[in-house]
Amino acid sequence: MTAALPMYDRPETEAANQKLWCVIRANLSEMWRDAGERGWSLPDRLTQPEDLWSHWMDPGLTLSQTCGLPFRDRLKDVVTLVGTADYGLPDCPPGHYNSVFVIRADDGRDRPDDWAGMTLACNSRNSQSGWAAPANYLAAEGLGFEDIVLTGAHRASANAVARGEADVACIDAQTWRMICRWDPEVAAALREVGRTAPTPGLPFITAGTHPAGDLRLALADAIRSLSDEDRAVLDMQDFVVLDADRYYAVPTPPFPKASARKID
Repeated sequence: MTAALPMYDRPETEAANQKLWCVIRANLSEMWRDAGERGWSLPDRLTQPEDLWSHWMDPGLTLSQTCGLPFRDRLKDVVTLVGTADYGLPDCPPGHYNSVFVIRADDGRDRPDDWAGMTLACNSRNSQSGWAAPANYLAAEGLGFEDIVLTGAHRASANAVARGEADVACIDAQTWRMICRWDPEVAAALREVGRTAPTPGLPFITAGTHPAGDLRLALADAIRSLSDEDRAVLDMQDFVVLDADRYYAVPTPPFPKASARKID
């Protein structure tokens, strides 16, 4: 059995995430003891998966957090949707998030018709916030990105723009909040020029053979009982349950594979 919270994992969040898991684990153990049920095996600690797809599709998955695009594209028939954290992001309904368009601080090209001709730093072709959200945003303007570099992570995309290896990136709003907090030199090199429309936030999932009920209760209690210190680190304000159809309804734009290239 495995458990991980990989999507907002940074050295600064590791301790708080581990404490969150300890509470979730204790809650589940208590539920199953009181009910005279064994439940399923619970790992002692969160892990840091090397391959996210293998981790998410593991039939022994206890708990993870994924992105909305992988959930609706490949995972919906493999995993059970548990719920979503509310990060209290500006102008987003509970349990939702959006993406932040950033360019270099000294770059004056701050309109959508400018961005279409710029090099987009994209963390992954499977990313809702790094690819689908900005592509859908430009599509609504009758525009599209033509030059794309794949970076592997939102922080890497921000760094690529700051270093001049790309011109624009669309960063998950919670990740951007953490960059501003813990990577101030990178944040100072960039400026925000727009935000996409909110979409359902990064879902918590478990293996498809596991029912959501007990885990949902355990996770909600753990998030709501976070200490002030850990809440300030993780930014989790509450736990909400969104219908899976709200994830499925988000458009998935095709990725222009021929134009994409990777950078280190």
